[in-house]
Amino acid sequence: MKIILTHEVSGLGAAGDVVDVKDGYARNYLIPRKLAIRWTKGGEKDVEQIRRARKIHEIQTIEQANQIKAQLEGVKVRLSVRSGDAGRLFGSVTPADIASAIKAAGGPEVDKRRIELGAPIKTLGAHETSVRLHPEVAAKVNIEVVAA
Repeated sequence: MKIILTHEVSGLGAAGDVVDVKDGYARNYLIPRKLAIRWTKGGEKDVEQIRRARKIHEIQTIEQANQIKAQLEGVKVRLSVRSGDAGRLFGSVTPADIASAIKAAGGPEVDKRRIELGAPIKTLGAHETSVRLHPEVAAKVNIEVVAA
């Protein structure tokens, strides 16, 4: 199935790209989550609009991405969450929680879709996540999860 991506999808493409994917992946995952729309001849006009909006919001140069990377790596992020007796969390830490904690710690504003968690964070302690700032630049952010 041919689709137009409306958001960046890891391993597939960026917003405004027209890609071919399996029907089930498009119908069951991408389209319901508003990550893509079906490709049509009329939808081809939307591609330019999506690409223009992407250019406005994305980091333009590698130098700019490196500056933001330096800011992110210099910020001490501390996230206070509810937990049980053994240090297990009630739920898990989401990328949205991490993005708001970075902003609260005085770091730059980060889009939650750019935060990559290797595995869900479900325990107290120090954890490391990656933030994709540019296709060639990723920042490592250290997060300390503490009991509330």
